[in-house]
Amino acid sequence: MKDNLENIFKNLENQFDIEEPNIGHFNRFESKLNAKKTGSSRSKIIKFISGIAAAAAVILFVGVWIGSNYSTRGIELASVSTEMAETQSYFVSTIQKELATIENERTKDTEIIINDGLEQLKKLETQYQSLTLELKESAEDKRVIYAMISNFQQRIEVLQSLLIQIENVKQLKTENNENYV
Repeated sequence: MKDNLENIFKNLENQFDIEEPNIGHFNRFESKLNAKKTGSSRSKIIKFISGIAAAAAVILFVGVWIGSNYSTRGIELASVSTEMAETQSYFVSTIQKELATIENERTKDTEIIINDGLEQLKKLETQYQSLTLELKESAEDKRVIYAMISNFQQRIEVLQSLLIQIENVKQLKTENNENYV
């Protein structure tokens, strides 16, 4: 093998690039690198701010949507008793907190997962609306009340499962040495 390497170097003799760069090349190169660093940090800040704005808009929309849907149909869980009002308030605030956390994790890698989770939430919301109508018709039947509470719990489970899936995506990206964007 040593002879093989020596033959390769003998064949390449006088073909090596031994020229040196012009004076000031290093300084010009360094200034170009520094310029790219400041530009990229600016773009990261802009992306971050636009991401926060988008998340805030989605959270606001979902909050208004949930709030309007709760008050326009059937009997709400909160109207049954003060305990049920506290229960509904707890579930709604927990759901909103989980949604805010999820929106903060929205990236191009998690977009599909988050959208699927939000679709499941819409289905559960539709089921809840039909339960409010049933509660109105059934004169506060305990089974309907339990189903409404179960619906809230299912929504929280969907959101928690979604957060776990997002963490798995982040973990996978980290293990594969990919940038999480």
